[in-house]
Amino acid sequence: MKNNLILGLAIITMLVTACTSDDTADIIINDNSVTNNNSGGNNNGPQSIFLSGTYTTDLELDANNSYVVNGPLIMASGTTLTIPAGMTIEALAAGANVYIAISQGARIIANGTADSPIILTSDASSPAAGDWGGLILLGKAPINSVSGTATSTSEIASLPYGGTNVSDDSGILRYVRVDYSGGAADGQSENNGFSFYGVGNGTIVEYIQAYEGKDDGIEFFGGTVNASFISVVNAQDDSIDWTEGFSGTITNAYVKHGSEHDKGIEADGYNTDIGNNSSPIFFSKPTVNNLAIYGNGSSTGNEAIRLRAGTQGIFTNVYIEGFEEGFDLDGDAGSTSSNPTGAGVLNGDLTVTDVTFVDVILNLKNDTGETFSETDFISGIGNGVATDYATWGSGWTIQ
Repeated sequence: MKNNLILGLAIITMLVTACTSDDTADIIINDNSVTNNNSGGNNNGPQSIFLSGTYTTDLELDANNSYVVNGPLIMASGTTLTIPAGMTIEALAAGANVYIAISQGARIIANGTADSPIILTSDASSPAAGDWGGLILLGKAPINSVSGTATSTSEIASLPYGGTNVSDDSGILRYVRVDYSGGAADGQSENNGFSFYGVGNGTIVEYIQAYEGKDDGIEFFGGTVNASFISVVNAQDDSIDWTEGFSGTITNAYVKHGSEHDKGIEADGYNTDIGNNSSPIFFSKPTVNNLAIYGNGSSTGNEAIRLRAGTQGIFTNVYIEGFEEGFDLDGDAGSTSSNPTGAGVLNGDLTVTDVTFVDVILNLKNDTGETFSETDFISGIGNGVATDYATWGSGWTIQ
């Protein structure tokens, strides 16, 4: 008995020492809900698996299993997260600290189809906006919040992003929906549905929806990524947001406001909380084709699109319905000012071609300090046609 006691104490000591010697917890996979387990005979059947932690090796999810993200799930540089088509991943309804982040140098392969979309959603029985964080991609494409080859740090997860590789590849997002996201860490750090930090145009982003989010639906922090067939429904802050020198393309975008909302698009040339630190200085200048924004009526107020902090942009084929103001431009006078939004209109770097306004009181509000007419900024009023969301959004989105 004495020898057995000594042996047992030794084993316990070894286990405690082993547990306390490694505090990194690179991978956390908790499996405490195994089904079809032959009454405990084996674990070959489907499993319910909790996911969180930092993964330093590839993670390929099994379509036979179910998964719940119960904390920060971070894919480290050099790894790939693969999610099969048709999979629904639930997230613990615990707010901001539950999210999926694809670090610089990592990739996500989420290649759904219209019939088998990939859905990232809350695990709550009655889900609500802000239940969890959202999906974050971080790349090595240019941003203007830093100079040279320096990197910035993301609001959520404090991960690096930015660089000089315009073609950086963070993977594939195709037919992916993020529901009930936007959990806020504090007043300054808020998750979005999709957050693209310095993501390059080697990344494929098409057919994505942010539904019922607490903050922005989709936000671009610099980068060059091109996004097409994007849907944002019932975002409680801005539906589409860009800043920090974003210069990608947005094609076929649909925005529908719920009872709580802010702008359809809020666009900054640079992050005014950080400053434009690029050298030579550049501003956001995306190309936006086939954009439709639906508000709740002109009597409810608000702007469909707010352009500020020197942002540039080329808009073609825009449909706006149900707002007090169509475009609201903010900035300072002078091409050398820190917020030369109006100068972009005068030199042709900020234009709108073919737009239709329905139930809009004021097409353009000019608060840039520059003098220009509506026709200097907008041409082809009445020629805009709404993107065919009924067709391309059918089956995989919540409408």
